[in-house]
Amino acid sequence: MRRLSLKNLSLAGLCGILLFLSFPKYDLSLLAWFALIPYFLAVKDRPATEAFWLGWLAGGIYFLGTVNWVTITMEKYGKLPAMASFFLMLLLAVYLGLYFGIFGFLLKYLSTQPAKPQLGHLLSLAILAPSLWVTLEFLKSHFLTGFPWMLLGYSQYRTLPMIQIADITSVYGVSFMIVMVNAALYLIIRRIWTDRGFKTRPITADLAAIGITAFLVLLSLGYGYWRLARLSDDHRSIIKVAAIQGNIPQDIKWDERYRKTTIETYQRLTLKILPDHPDLVLWPESAAPFLFESDQAGRQQITSFVKDQNFNLLFGSPSVKLLGLQLLLQNSAYFLSGQGSIQNRYDKIHLVPFGEYVPLSSILSFVNKLVEGIGDFTPGEAYTVMDLPKGKMGTVICFEVIFPELVREFVKNGAQLMTTITNDSWFGHSSAAYQHFSMVVFRAVENRVAFARAANTGISGFIEPTGQITQQSLLFVEAALISELPLSSPGDLTFYTRWGDIFAYLCGIIVFVFWLRRRTIP
Repeated sequence: MRRLSLKNLSLAGLCGILLFLSFPKYDLSLLAWFALIPYFLAVKDRPATEAFWLGWLAGGIYFLGTVNWVTITMEKYGKLPAMASFFLMLLLAVYLGLYFGIFGFLLKYLSTQPAKPQLGHLLSLAILAPSLWVTLEFLKSHFLTGFPWMLLGYSQYRTLPMIQIADITSVYGVSFMIVMVNAALYLIIRRIWTDRGFKTRPITADLAAIGITAFLVLLSLGYGYWRLARLSDDHRSIIKVAAIQGNIPQDIKWDERYRKTTIETYQRLTLKILPDHPDLVLWPESAAPFLFESDQAGRQQITSFVKDQNFNLLFGSPSVKLLGLQLLLQNSAYFLSGQGSIQNRYDKIHLVPFGEYVPLSSILSFVNKLVEGIGDFTPGEAYTVMDLPKGKMGTVICFEVIFPELVREFVKNGAQLMTTITNDSWFGHSSAAYQHFSMVVFRAVENRVAFARAANTGISGFIEPTGQITQQSLLFVEAALISELPLSSPGDLTFYTRWGDIFAYLCGIIVFVFWLRRRTIP
């Protein structure tokens, strides 16, 4: 491999910087639409191996800027030394950046077709590049339990007209459009800058690629505005939901001496919004820091309050499941009726690796969990839908909300409202809490359901089926929010809810066709 030039290294680095600046909490979302152009310029006329290394560099910087918050969790709560935390965070960024490197290598390899360079160029930049990017995002979202954190499309969570296509394609469709636009802009810049105008060689293929991109962008925006208009005129049943943010410090959350005070904090905040007669009140994940069904005193404190005030409550607490002679710990969400009785319970299905369990524990027995808690958790199995007086509700816990395929199962099973309860105090004041909240927007759009979110230290808030954020709290403050949210109509499912990740699979098929083409045509 030839030595990488400083110019190309700088361009790849610039690409990575522009990418992470497009995400929360920087929120410079416009940057995403041209962030890949420096990388395309860097790998122009370069071999596939060089495209790999430059892509790995760009991807590493991209994820260093978006996942650097993991050092806070590992150092403050995992009790790891600062250098060890930084090294592990660096390893995570290197792993995630590898997907960008693979993107660059395969884009070069699969688009090489000396016999028909113009056709190959058209197909690679107009079709292959975005399809390949989506395929790799989809793989990253599922490989080794999956980590779909800050996929490219999430950068547009506030660009409502563009993200409405997510009810067909999930977030992957928005990623597709961003990469396609980057490729088209690169073609224009290359013509003007590096090829010095449009006279050096035929422009038919380039114009076709640009035309395809413009057509799909306009089609997506047209669909987005049409959906937003239809949803604004959609008269649905309304449910009033309250979200309580207790702001309980993580270092005392599991301390038995503060248990009673913790519950009293949630009770005090709840009393503030009960005069507005909410149909449902949310307390965050592990708001009850004890085994709710086993701890008589703690259970009595909550059920008596609910019964006395006569309101419906959803809250988080650990639970145990008996399997033979073995007691298995689970992270659960309990739904109490106004009579203080347990109406239903959801057990978290997708657990956080190294946070709630140690993957491959027989091999990695030397690895301790990186967060404080009370033991290793066992995943639940059922996508539980709970009955409200006015409709049906699904709930996901913390990390689960970043998985589109998981959330859609609740709506597919009848949920008309989605809730999520979480504890993001692990992240401190970093960008992670903002990133986590931004991904909920896409779950609302994908399934056309309203979302209510209660977080221990924030961000709590409400999101409409359009993806519009109607309320959100500040971080590390107490909060009691209330909002009227629409209930979706039973059986009125979006294309994505019904059929899942067909778009991502289609992108994978396109990549496979290019691979066959590369293997059969010299």
